[in-house]
Amino acid sequence: MLAPSDTFVHRHIGPTDADVRQMLAALGAASLAELIDQAVPRSIRFDKPLGIGPGSGEFELLQRLHATAEKNTVLRSCIGMGYSDTITPPVIQRTILEDPGWYTQYTPYQAEISQGRLEALLNFQTMVSDLTALPLANASLLDEATAAAEAMAMCWHIGDQQRSEFFIADDCHPQTIAVTRARAKAVGIECVVGAAAKIDFAGRKFCGILLQYPTTDGAIVDYSPIVAAAHAAGVLAVAAADILALTLLKPPGEFGADIAVGSTQRFGVPLGFGGPHAAYLATRSEFARKMPGRLVGVSKDSAGHPAIRLAIQTREQHIRRDKATSNICTAQVLLAVIASMYAVYHGPDGLKQIALRVRGLTRALAVGLRRLGHSIPQGEFFDTLRIRPQGLETSAILSAARAGGFNLRDFSDGSLGISLDETTTRDDVEVLIESFAGGATFPINVDQLAAGGEYPNAFARTSPYLTHPVFNRYHSETEMLRYIRRLMNRDLSLAQSMIPLGSCTMKLNAASEMLPVTWPEFSRLHPFAPAEQWRGYAELFSQLEDWLAKITGFAAVSLQPNAGSQGEYAGLLAIRAYHEHRGQSGRNVCLIPVSAHGTNPASAVTAGFRVIPVACNEQGDIDLADLAAKAQQYRNHLAALMLTYPSTHGVFEESVREICKIIHDHGGQVYLDGANMNAMVGLCRPGDIGADVCHLNLHKTFCIPHGGGGPGVGPIAVASHLAEFLPGRGPDSIGPISAAPFGSAGILPISWVYIALMGDAGLKRASEIAILNANYMAARLREHYPIVFQGKNGRCAHEFILDCRAFESTSGVKVEDIAKRLMDYGFHAPTMSWPETGTLMIEPTESESKAELDRLCDALISIRGEIRDIEQGKADRADNVLKNAPHTAAAIASDDWKHLYTRRQAAYPAPWTLENKFWPAVGRIDNPFGDRNLVCLCPPVDDYE
Repeated sequence: MLAPSDTFVHRHIGPTDADVRQMLAALGAASLAELIDQAVPRSIRFDKPLGIGPGSGEFELLQRLHATAEKNTVLRSCIGMGYSDTITPPVIQRTILEDPGWYTQYTPYQAEISQGRLEALLNFQTMVSDLTALPLANASLLDEATAAAEAMAMCWHIGDQQRSEFFIADDCHPQTIAVTRARAKAVGIECVVGAAAKIDFAGRKFCGILLQYPTTDGAIVDYSPIVAAAHAAGVLAVAAADILALTLLKPPGEFGADIAVGSTQRFGVPLGFGGPHAAYLATRSEFARKMPGRLVGVSKDSAGHPAIRLAIQTREQHIRRDKATSNICTAQVLLAVIASMYAVYHGPDGLKQIALRVRGLTRALAVGLRRLGHSIPQGEFFDTLRIRPQGLETSAILSAARAGGFNLRDFSDGSLGISLDETTTRDDVEVLIESFAGGATFPINVDQLAAGGEYPNAFARTSPYLTHPVFNRYHSETEMLRYIRRLMNRDLSLAQSMIPLGSCTMKLNAASEMLPVTWPEFSRLHPFAPAEQWRGYAELFSQLEDWLAKITGFAAVSLQPNAGSQGEYAGLLAIRAYHEHRGQSGRNVCLIPVSAHGTNPASAVTAGFRVIPVACNEQGDIDLADLAAKAQQYRNHLAALMLTYPSTHGVFEESVREICKIIHDHGGQVYLDGANMNAMVGLCRPGDIGADVCHLNLHKTFCIPHGGGGPGVGPIAVASHLAEFLPGRGPDSIGPISAAPFGSAGILPISWVYIALMGDAGLKRASEIAILNANYMAARLREHYPIVFQGKNGRCAHEFILDCRAFESTSGVKVEDIAKRLMDYGFHAPTMSWPETGTLMIEPTESESKAELDRLCDALISIRGEIRDIEQGKADRADNVLKNAPHTAAAIASDDWKHLYTRRQAAYPAPWTLENKFWPAVGRIDNPFGDRNLVCLCPPVDDYE
């Protein structure tokens, strides 16, 4: 009676107890326990409590978490190193960052119902291209350091891997140097770190050079001669550039850089103790097919109207696998949307004013410190100064600054760094100057100190930027709010309906989980703040690592990887380091079943492995004979097997322990892809099954929202023999995987809250209901669509696959037609044509109610009826509701309706569409046209007329 009234488990899980009984009856199972026994092999079951404890009430838990957050000390950050405090415009924070209509969207593979975020990403690409003066930009990367590593790999690939050296200027940000070095080691590139002005290209095999602009200690360098020398030697130039500084400084494209990378964090994205933040990469047009990540482009729809889509789909890792240019999952869409909207809100004049103000305050600080007698190198700067104190101990200045509420950067040579940002005020500059005064009084007039200081012609930007109307129209909050809402309404998210994508786990992202993300104690902390200032974070990290270790059955966890793809990469690097530590560096073969998660081959190549595919049998399970033969064939070089479990075919393979034993007997390690962990938590553990390392998608199983294609967090859990190789764990560490020590720390409270709210019993219940929901849907649809793969007892795991291949011969209907027709019913399509072509893979998750499951089943059954009408000649084979789907409001309202079916059949095919219709923004998009006519910036306005 006295238990909390706001417990969470029944809020997170969709079906009620009565629903569960009805669903079990439909399946012919006497109980949920019986169903789980049929779906999950007893040989791998974990029947003990996880050790997390009971679930909590939401109000009580948030109070407890706030007490933890208050153990963090939030000082004003002047540390710099590519991270700046920023002002998130409230209209953007409230209507994007905190709005489920934006943060619960899926990756825009179904472009017709993703036009809003695709337009925002097109704005992002245009913003980056304009500011860098390079004609092509991608739709974001993970952080500046990983973007630099991607640029290095891009230079290597452009040179056909014939040049195996890469030069990094020693005044780049230290985390950028470290991450790029780690990436280079994995693929055999030698990094040379030195002074940019002393690069000697003679006799070297450089594929590229990396330059920081401005440098990590604030200097602005004219790189034109260095870039010209690089080009003369056949070497590409990469500039890591501050995005705000480029409103005032000559952009990289104008001093000859071939690639520009950087972070857009200071465009309204909170510090978040290191992430998530959207990085950028821009380059020349001829390198479009070598560019990493996602590229948004403009094509046209079935009516000839402009329509936006992901371009050059052949780079997609599911299609090219180990031949992919990069792992396309490395993106931060939600944060890129925020950064692009920041530019839309402020416009070119507003951004320039912010930059001028930051530059003026920095100039005032420099003049004031020089008057105090401190040494600052002569030369141009933007927002950062490196000071050599005169007459005062560094420790005394640091203490005075902290007493005044500021963190400074402490260089190893005794000098100090100060970086300012848009949150800096006149009063802040006065306090900073006083910190260097040693207690002496000093008359300060910041406005007078800031006067003058225009950049000389060699550095000043003269070219225009952000000239497109989208950056010059929405500067009042009214207009901005309406623009944001207009775009959001063009996208389908979990706010409208379930998103039943197999292997992608689009589950509830509860409001109570999301609330702490914008608490200043979490959001305004710099990732390199002194350890005593993030004790609350340390406590949260420790507990979350412990919980994830218990859930997976492993000994140690690293939270650093800031995407699932990065978790795969980190796990494979740990395996590689383990073999090297044992004197077996020749182990470089990674076996990957053809059923494995699609990112696996791309990640394996990134980690420096040679990929060998392993066949599957007719049941979709790994072919044990082929696996054993491959393990024997490569026994002297076998490093790892990448195993997705439950399989991507939606089955708990009975032979998993035997699979692991085969690999171990031949000297390899087993990497388990945790993308499907949503079927395992509380029921079985990867560490008990025989795996050595497992990555977890916190943005799937543990409730961090997908954000339209990022943010993501992909921590790795490892057995004890691999623990010493985790990022930041000692001399044998694989090195950093992301720029920040704890990756995207700012969103880790989401998963912490979820696990704490659910507790042992709730987490297990979630897995059980995920399996129940999938089996219930499969049972309802089995009469209408063949189910491709099933387990020994005819059960699936948390997902299942519908076979749609026969329809093409009987009716001309392809699986894409079904996917597009589902939009007319108000649904996002399931995973299409993967892992088997011509199929739909459905994962309902535990958060969806029985009513919603039935609604999707009804839609798919109705679509099967529409296909049957074609098969029986009742509908035309060419002009039918499937071939012309999706149907837009403009098409339905047109006076020129010439189809052989009615408008009502097209637009209102189910009862619920009459009550709450979601309209696709555009008709079916012409993908080949978009690739043949690549347009990746905002088109001229008259194109939209």
